[in-house]
Amino acid sequence: MNASEKYIEDHSTRQTEALEWIGKQTHIRTNHARMLTGAVQGRFLKMLAEAVSPKNILEIGTFTGYSSVCLAMALPENGHLDTLEVNDELEDLILEGFRRAGLEKKISLIVGDARKSLERLRQEILHDKTRPEYDLVYIDANKREYPEYYRLVFDIVKKGGYIMADNVLWDGKVYQDPLPADRQTAGITAFNDMVAADPRTESVIIPVRDGLNFIRKIR
Repeated sequence: MNASEKYIEDHSTRQTEALEWIGKQTHIRTNHARMLTGAVQGRFLKMLAEAVSPKNILEIGTFTGYSSVCLAMALPENGHLDTLEVNDELEDLILEGFRRAGLEKKISLIVGDARKSLERLRQEILHDKTRPEYDLVYIDANKREYPEYYRLVFDIVKKGGYIMADNVLWDGKVYQDPLPADRQTAGITAFNDMVAADPRTESVIIPVRDGLNFIRKIR
């Protein structure tokens, strides 16, 4: 953590005990702790969600559940969050974190390939009028698949709802010239271009951490 990051964290509201536990366990039990949302971005996600006031949230990419807890903390009493994670080895850690946060009844963990899970949720919502659309979708999974996630979720986000996508600056690779040839950069770049050209939305990229694309569905 550099001096700027430390100052920002020291002068932001502290994370809860449950979030501290998830953070520590992520460092101890995984090899990808750099993927952790972290205290500052987690607080930012919670406050954005509170401003949006969602009743139903979809998260694509749970990892160890830090961002899930932050988003679910913004839900009303009858609100719910569905979160998708491909790595079944993380399930015990994720569910324990939800329990420690007291949010296990507000969050459903769906383990499996995100595209298949999204297609199933999409069909359920489009064909069952008792299933509500999502007020908020948060994308933070396989960067190569961001454009497909966007296509799959768009019709199950209510008009006036929001889509947020993490890592959209991708360490600055998205504006390098020439663009790096890796598939992750290609996926993020295609996603950002798709959103910017979509007349059904208005959007802004917020340079918090690795970039957050904040998208509102206007029609």
